[in-house]
Amino acid sequence: MPDQSPELLRELHLLTREGNLNADALRKLKQVNHLMGLLRPAMEDVQARHPSPLVVDAGSGNAYLGFVLYELFLKGATDGALLSIEGRPELTERAKERAARLGFSRMRFQTAHLDAAEYPERIHVMLALHACDTATDDALVAAIRHGADHVAVVPCCQAEVAAQLKSQRPQGPGTMSLLYQHPWHRREFGSHITNVIRALTLEAFGYQVTVTELTGWEHSLKNELILGRRVHRDNRRARVQLEALLAEVGVQPKLTRLLGVTPKARAGVEDAVSEPEPEDAPTRTSPV
Repeated sequence: MPDQSPELLRELHLLTREGNLNADALRKLKQVNHLMGLLRPAMEDVQARHPSPLVVDAGSGNAYLGFVLYELFLKGATDGALLSIEGRPELTERAKERAARLGFSRMRFQTAHLDAAEYPERIHVMLALHACDTATDDALVAAIRHGADHVAVVPCCQAEVAAQLKSQRPQGPGTMSLLYQHPWHRREFGSHITNVIRALTLEAFGYQVTVTELTGWEHSLKNELILGRRVHRDNRRARVQLEALLAEVGVQPKLTRLLGVTPKARAGVEDAVSEPEPEDAPTRTSPV
């Protein structure tokens, strides 16, 4: 992107002293820049509606995503901050030092696992790029509980639901269990249903959801991007569909457990689907 400085790219070890990009650096930069383009509407929205928007980068790792986002959207703004949360203290310290050298004074850092982090009362944008397994669920729970206007997650290593499927015994004459009878299919089906449940959970809590690919498969296999924009207080129809899906598949991932969504039989789904769309939540014109 044209607004990225060579200084930042060198700090992130994406640019050599001679100003060149190697193949691995180019791959990483293309992935992050593509995500920046997808996040631009969300960032422009919260910056227009909130005088001091707060972005949380959950499971930030080396904070490549946070540094690029800060330079593109927050560095030239009068206010707004980015909080990076990472469980490995050595990565947090390294990122702190990097932010100090770059003069990114409104980048904040916290060393914590996502299920034990201290989140601010109000979050405007929640990001989680490759937060492993249930860490993505922890980020989504924090986003929902703290009223995030926008959510963007790229999950990876979804193992919890696959383990739940493995422990199941087939119920009745149905053939659903044939979808995950073999370990390879169970892993793939578990990953797929995990993200279906995540998207539907966001819808149930009032988000308009888009699921797409982050970059081409040649760049990453961890490629599914879930985007959410909060437009309703809640969505009863999606809630009923989610409860029925949990009951039908026979799983209950961490996300739904923490949010109090329990499996329920299919009865009532048809009635809920025929209900009108929920009313939009009022647009906020001032920060909460």
